[in-house]
Amino acid sequence: MDRGLAVLLTACTGGLIALQAPINSVLGKAVGTWQAALVSFAIGTVLLAGIVGVAAGGFGSIGEARHVSWYYLTGGLLGAAYVTTVLVTVRTLGAGGVTAATIAGQLTMAVVVDQLGILAREQAVRLQDRDLRAQPAEGLAQFGYSCEEFADEHLGV
Repeated sequence: MDRGLAVLLTACTGGLIALQAPINSVLGKAVGTWQAALVSFAIGTVLLAGIVGVAAGGFGSIGEARHVSWYYLTGGLLGAAYVTTVLVTVRTLGAGGVTAATIAGQLTMAVVVDQLGILAREQAVRLQDRDLRAQPAEGLAQFGYSCEEFADEHLGV
């Protein structure tokens, strides 16, 4: 996939994540926190089953999952932990606060994963020649400042 397209798709999907917490929170108020997480994942599972059904290879290779290490099967658990947590914390932090805290956690863990070369990541992104640890935070701060400046200038907020 083209790198620019990959960035664009990821950024657009990241925008959807900001919608996920408040949507699930309202669902949680209606049906209960754990129940909302279950409903959310059930709907997502149905969608993914449909995609897999029409994708090349279909369901044929799913059995190969038994050949990977157990920790590569924990993605759904991690997703469930995230969805359930933000279902509750969005009520206190708001969508922006949840998104900011999520990004902070993601950036921190991403640096650890890349630095240590864990989870099949090569250590190609090592922080040897230059200290890159602060750059994601600096970039995020600059982005936040730019958004605030834009809002002040163009939206009168």
